[in-house]
Amino acid sequence: MTRPPPAPGPPWDAPLDEAALAFVDLEMTGLDPATDHVIEVCIERVVGGHVVDSMCSLVKPPVRAGHNVHIHGIDEAALTHAPPFADLAGRVLALLSDAVLVAHGARWDVSFLEAELARVGAPQRFSHYLDTLDLSRRALSLPRHSLDALAEHLGIDRARAHRADADVAALRTVFAECVRILAPNTPRDLWEVRIAERAARSQVLADCTDAQAAGVPVRIDYRPRGRAAETLTMVVTAVDSGLDPPRVIGYLLPGRGRRELRADRILRVESAQ
Repeated sequence: MTRPPPAPGPPWDAPLDEAALAFVDLEMTGLDPATDHVIEVCIERVVGGHVVDSMCSLVKPPVRAGHNVHIHGIDEAALTHAPPFADLAGRVLALLSDAVLVAHGARWDVSFLEAELARVGAPQRFSHYLDTLDLSRRALSLPRHSLDALAEHLGIDRARAHRADADVAALRTVFAECVRILAPNTPRDLWEVRIAERAARSQVLADCTDAQAAGVPVRIDYRPRGRAAETLTMVVTAVDSGLDPPRVIGYLLPGRGRRELRADRILRVESAQ
């Protein structure tokens, strides 16, 4: 089922280096937002690659810390003097206001944020966000796409893995690598990277349509299923948006061999001249 897009205008349609991005990581007592609770929150609000505001705090839950201590190392003693989520809700909302939320496996963080805010009388829905799990699955050919696996691939120090501040630092590096590969213009362009829906990015289709109209060769970074990306020099002769997913058709240079590409697997398009 196709999801409705974000509302037009900023932050989703602002140039990517001007849009406010809120990088979020949470540690929780368990996996059920209805009964489990946030015990650590880190949010960095970033514009143009620079942190303009941030918070990182332990959070005292109304229940025992649960069975995840072996993952994050946050025990009851560490939470003794931590503030409850109610004391932090205002800062959380301020950091997320008019920003694009970015997280890894984002639905978990979003579900817990919504549950905690509802419990303290400040309900908020985060209907649209960017998930670096989706972005990395499109951009990178790896056997696993957990934050730990991506950190290992990118050489990120994980001495404090599964603590919110360290995970946000890793998240930002993963995001930057995906942006480098996908070359988006706006956050909306990244939101359109939706693996399960086989959706083609509007920017990619527009770039290919422009190339077809101009009749000039372009370089296309393309990642076939289960394989690393390849760079093709291609003259686009047709863009068939009536197929699911749309297809980009043309011939390769040199050699003029015909090639038909799934548009949802095109990473980026740039001039070859």
